[in-house]
Amino acid sequence: MTIPKPKSMRRTRRSLLTRRVLLFLGGMALIEPVLRFIGFHIPRKPERIEVVQQLAPGKFTVTPHFILFAAETTAWAVSRKCTHLGCTLNYSENEDMLICPCHQSHFSPKGLVLKGPAEKPLAIYDVERRESAPFFIVTL
Repeated sequence: MTIPKPKSMRRTRRSLLTRRVLLFLGGMALIEPVLRFIGFHIPRKPERIEVVQQLAPGKFTVTPHFILFAAETTAWAVSRKCTHLGCTLNYSENEDMLICPCHQSHFSPKGLVLKGPAEKPLAIYDVERRESAPFFIVTL
């Protein structure tokens, strides 16, 4: 004859599943900082932005994330995020440079640092030029 266990000692399938899920999530929470420490990161999926505005050579267009410049045969896009502290850059057409309103860093239209305190150049994004709309596709 078997003696039935008290209710407090019985384990149900639900409690076992709950325990396993919590152990898994706890393990992942402990592993994530270790992976970041050793330099592992999951690359983000590239974002493609279509620019439907046609640009004549020597002209530009400003978007919230980048400034797109057009030349005779090429086009390029530079980030509007300053490499010093992350402020949003403004383009001065008269001076032909990007200027940071926070600490007055200056960048060329190609993204090179002209005047600090920023030390790193701006991010340059890939641009695909097309003959029909959308005329430019920028990959962030």
